[in-house]
Formats: sequence, structure tokens, C-alpha cells
Amino acid sequence: MQIGVKLRKLRLAKNLSQGDIQKRTGLFRCYTSRVENGYTVPTVETLEKYAAALEIPLYRLFTDQESVRMPKLRQPKDDSSSTRGKKRDAFQKLAKALARMDEQDRKLLLSMAQGMARRGGKR
Repeated sequence: MQIGVKLRKLRLAKNLSQGDIQKRTGLFRCYTSRVENGYTVPTVETLEKYAAALEIPLYRLFTDQESVRMPKLRQPKDDSSSTRGKKRDAFQKLAKALARMDEQDRKLLLSMAQGMARRGGKR
């Protein structure tokens, strides 16, 4: 998935021009053009601006699904081997997902994670 292609698709689906996005986000139209054409990778903060301008939740920039089911979190059992097994399984699923991503998507994911880590508990 390329974030620029997704942004353009969502923008056009809402019948918005790059100028409309500029008015809603304060980002220059030429910057949006560079993002949509894959010349620039936006920061997490910039993606939040795009999501707000498009009136969509941030996760929609990364999935075609209208909604995402959140798994129910359970309290871990006292059996530590069971917990280790679940962590191992989760790690293996993550590793497989990362292996299927192309290099640009991995860089985007890393950039987002770094941005979120820097922001920490802000908000």
C-alpha cells in the first residue's frame, strides 16, 4: 500500500480538490501533490491532519475496511508458559505481516511508530 495513492483515492471519493485539502489542513497544495505522487512520506502528525480534513479516522488511511474489529483483551492467566506462547504467536504474526510489506510501507510504519513514541502520553 502506498499512502499517497490511498490519500488521493479518499480525497477524490469525497470530491475534494488539493486546494480544498490545503484550506482544511494548512498544508500547501503542492505538498499534497508530492505526497499523492509518492515523492514525500508524511509524518504521523501530517497524516492526522489529512484524516481530519477527510473526516475519517486515522486507521482508514491504512486499510480499505470501513471499520476495524478490536480483539477483546483478556487478563493473562497465572500460567506463564501460556502467556509466553501467546506472545510468541503474536510476534510470529507480526513478523509474517512485516515480511509481506514492501520497503516503503515498512519505512512508513517505522516512521509512525517513532512519531507515536516521541509523542508518548501527549493528548
